[in-house]
Amino acid sequence: MPFRSPTHATRAARTRRPIRRRCAAAVAAVSVAAVTVACGPTPDEDAFYTPPNPLPTVANGSVLRSRAAVFTLDPIGKAPVAGVRSSQVMYRSTDASNRPIALVGTVLVPTAPWTGPGQRPLVSIGVGTRGVGDACAPSYTLSEGTDYEAATVKSLTDRGWAVAVTDYQGLGTPGGHTYMVGRAQGRAVLDMARAAIRLPGTGLDANTPVGISGYSQGGAAAGWAAELAPTYAPELKLKGVAAGGVPSDLLAVANSLDGGPFVAFALLAALGYDTAYPELDLESYLNPRGEGLVAEADDLCLVSVDGFSQFLGTAFSRLSDYTTTNPLQNGTWQARLNTNKLGATRPTVPVFQYHGFIDDIIPFAQAQTLRNNWCARGANVTWSVQALSNHVGGLIFGQASANDFLAARFAGTPVTGNC
Repeated sequence: MPFRSPTHATRAARTRRPIRRRCAAAVAAVSVAAVTVACGPTPDEDAFYTPPNPLPTVANGSVLRSRAAVFTLDPIGKAPVAGVRSSQVMYRSTDASNRPIALVGTVLVPTAPWTGPGQRPLVSIGVGTRGVGDACAPSYTLSEGTDYEAATVKSLTDRGWAVAVTDYQGLGTPGGHTYMVGRAQGRAVLDMARAAIRLPGTGLDANTPVGISGYSQGGAAAGWAAELAPTYAPELKLKGVAAGGVPSDLLAVANSLDGGPFVAFALLAALGYDTAYPELDLESYLNPRGEGLVAEADDLCLVSVDGFSQFLGTAFSRLSDYTTTNPLQNGTWQARLNTNKLGATRPTVPVFQYHGFIDDIIPFAQAQTLRNNWCARGANVTWSVQALSNHVGGLIFGQASANDFLAARFAGTPVTGNC
């Protein structure tokens, strides 16, 4: 299929396990937990997600195709959120190695006229961790009522803002998901904003004020969008960035996760980097247990029924349990991880960075280092420590403050930060 690396013949040859056999269990579980597997046709069964081949030679953020969609919080009846027009778009972006790719995302625009100052703002969202399977794609889960961040999205449209949500690379579209590869994620978020502005009928235009928001994986994507925007998307009228629970230093995060209850996130990141940078050749490091894990994880959605079981199965294991040699000790892997380490470039717009002091997944210390590095480079950073929040708590309790921060930036209120 398009965009699969020829060096990954083994991965490309794998047959995707049927998603539909899990639908009954997923619907039954939705009353007790958010899930990202539903019974509609999944992206791998939907021609909309297959890019044109070859890709047209167009600018980043150009819309390649679009269609009307449903934005719903209702996994049973699929009742659409009232007063919001939803569209799915395929758009052009660039991967971490500067190759052209096609991504899919969702554009949401309130139907009521904008009554605030100036033009209706647009917020481009980087979503949090879902997994690496096609059924995890936000454009799919938002239309099925099974997206765990749908309420966050709705909190933005409730303010009258337009919202753009990228699927990132390889969620829905062919090829693996480049999970936690910051440069790819940041570009996906910025090009999603461009695509929303260029999509006909949205009422958005080149002067639309833009904000960026994200938590966890999305916080890293938002941070990378902030660093890349001045050179990658200088025409966007970017007003502010809200980034929470940011995994800014993947080596520090992986070392913290190794041997703990959440080591699955480090394992998924290894898959993501192997997808983005084929020369890393993850398969050459794997022992038989690791080969089996990779085969099982190929269509994994962490917050699905099957995904949760697999997540528990890796808890308290170590990377060395799956490898003959730890790739994190290899200089080539370290170089690629450091290439995607945040903090080397000053964001030119105000940033709201928030983090739980007792975050049990993304270490607080590396997030504080990011804040210090940005501040040392002259960035306008408002640093917010949530003293009693773990990682999930940071998502729940930080969103309102993140939204308020963006609202103030859209209103033109000055902010000096607290560096």
